Amino acid sequence: MAVTLTQSAAEHVARMLEGKKSMVGLRFGVKSSGCSGFAYIVDFASEIEDDDEVFEDHGVKVVVDKQSLTFVDGTEIDFTRDGINEGLRFNNPNMKNECGCGESFNI
Repeated sequence: MAVTLTQSAAEHVARMLEGKKSMVGLRFGVKSSGCSGFAYIVDFASEIEDDDEVFEDHGVKVVVDKQSLTFVDGTEIDFTRDGINEGLRFNNPNMKNECGCGESFNI
């Protein structure tokens, strides 16, 4: 089981974490939401809970709660720029479909 970061994503997250001494890494998971069933949760992790799994890639920690790991195992997190748009992209091999707006997905 693993969640990985591309070099580009790791550099972006590391820049975002600079100056946030109380944060230990990137928190990544899912919640029930949207028309397709699930939406990704992305935030900074201030601590590691007992039910968290921690993956480190390119020097950046990704913290995933065990319940979410079932849905995001194998996901590669990437950071992309397209014109003035930039953001994290999730290459999740477990995803079957996503809604038309791209905000939610199902497994």
